[in-house]
Amino acid sequence: MKKRTRKRPSNTRRPATRKQPARPPAADDQALREHVIYLLKGGGAHADFEKAIAGLSPEHQGAKAAGVPFTAWRLLEHLRIAQSDILEFSRNPKHASPAWPDGYWPSTDAPSSAGAWEGSVAAFRAGLKAMERLVANPKTSLYAPIPHGDGQTILREALLLADHNAYHLGQLVMLRRLLGSWQE
Repeated sequence: MKKRTRKRPSNTRRPATRKQPARPPAADDQALREHVIYLLKGGGAHADFEKAIAGLSPEHQGAKAAGVPFTAWRLLEHLRIAQSDILEFSRNPKHASPAWPDGYWPSTDAPSSAGAWEGSVAAFRAGLKAMERLVANPKTSLYAPIPHGDGQTILREALLLADHNAYHLGQLVMLRRLLGSWQE
């Protein structure tokens, strides 16, 4: 005996169901991961961290240009602190963000030593690599809400990080041009 199914008339509505976010095919998911990593690294029209800091002399690390409220040190530390906050929020449910806004900026215009500058550069590089690894890991859902967040996803946090870094690296390049320390 053939099982009969009842066809729903076209003018009636289906019961409401909760929609799950669409998941791209695996190849598209991998392509998206690669594009986000490219963006995090400063790809496309974005400033590249390594180029932005290359050849910056110690005397320019704490120098201000006329009318500019920040120094290269302040920008570097702000980039490091904000990136660390975004990364740790993305992977650690017990992470506590710094107080806004003071906790995101250093208290001094210049590093206390060459070691402080190099330490901040190394920490920035390590944080960026950690976010790249998080995005590259196929076990990381880019689309699922972060359990301890309020709607954020890893994709959203990675794009936020790329956008934030690009903005402040652009400021660093402009500052270096104003100080005469930028070499194309």
